[in-house]
Amino acid sequence: MALKATIFKALINIADMDRQYYQDHNLRIARHPSETDERMMVRIAAFVLNAHEHLELTKGLSTDDEPDLWQKALSGEIDHWIELGLPDEKRIRKACGKAKRVSIYSYSGNPAEHWFEKIKGGLGRFNNLQIINFQDEEIQALTAITERSMQLQCSIQDGQLWINNGEQSMTITPQYWLRAD
Repeated sequence: MALKATIFKALINIADMDRQYYQDHNLRIARHPSETDERMMVRIAAFVLNAHEHLELTKGLSTDDEPDLWQKALSGEIDHWIELGLPDEKRIRKACGKAKRVSIYSYSGNPAEHWFEKIKGGLGRFNNLQIINFQDEEIQALTAITERSMQLQCSIQDGQLWINNGEQSMTITPQYWLRAD
């Protein structure tokens, strides 16, 4: 019998001073059996950094033709494709062809650096692509607050993400390895 996804709930209060976006989001996150807490929390951080009324968590790991998150226009076009991890160049090319904007969030430390060094030469032609890296220490701190039901207060200012769960707080400073035009 196949293992089922574990459902996590996150009530997230977002105050993004950089984009003037202030909203609460009530997320139901289906964590695939092969997904780690670390990856799920990176998904939440990526959601917060890109929050929009039309941004959605997708089926993620359970389907190859969808990113981890996406924002679609009312017409069905993909405005923003958000991928986690270290996708290969073919997947990046596919995403850049399907979406107006593509963001990749890497988070695995040294392997992420090697991945970026290996593929960065072929990425110059994609003017709708940005690659953002999270530091291992910051993601480990974020992973430490994982619970089945979470209430998170998130503030973004000057590119830094501050997250508080009522007991602990942490700061995540995304590193932009490649910026979209």
